[in-house]
Amino acid sequence: QVQLVESGGGLVQAGGSLRLSCAASGRTVSSYVVGWFRQAPGKEREFVAAITWRADNTYYADSVKGRFTISRDNAKNTVYLQMASLKSEDTAVYYCGAGRPPLAVGTPTSYDYWGQGTQVTVSS
Repeated sequence: QVQLVESGGGLVQAGGSLRLSCAASGRTVSSYVVGWFRQAPGKEREFVAAITWRADNTYYADSVKGRFTISRDNAKNTVYLQMASLKSEDTAVYYCGAGRPPLAVGTPTSYDYWGQGTQVTVSS
């Protein structure tokens, strides 16, 4: 069993930055794929970014490419999402998920474990 806890969300002005953390406990996630998704009110959960266990491969949604960076620290069992140049359309609850590879990184149902989410609000 894996427990995931997101943190780092908050209110930021457009153009600002935030760093989200996804801390895992219960079992090491060093062999898992970890992904970040977001869900705005009235919308489906959408893929943001994912990283493989060796951090050899990272994946990004087109909407965040060049602005967001995903990274992981296996020693701390934590995955980060550094977000820069934030826009109002980035406002959502951000969730991290973990799943065993191989999986479809952009598909929420591919992930076995989820955190409770952290709210990111970008004011324009």
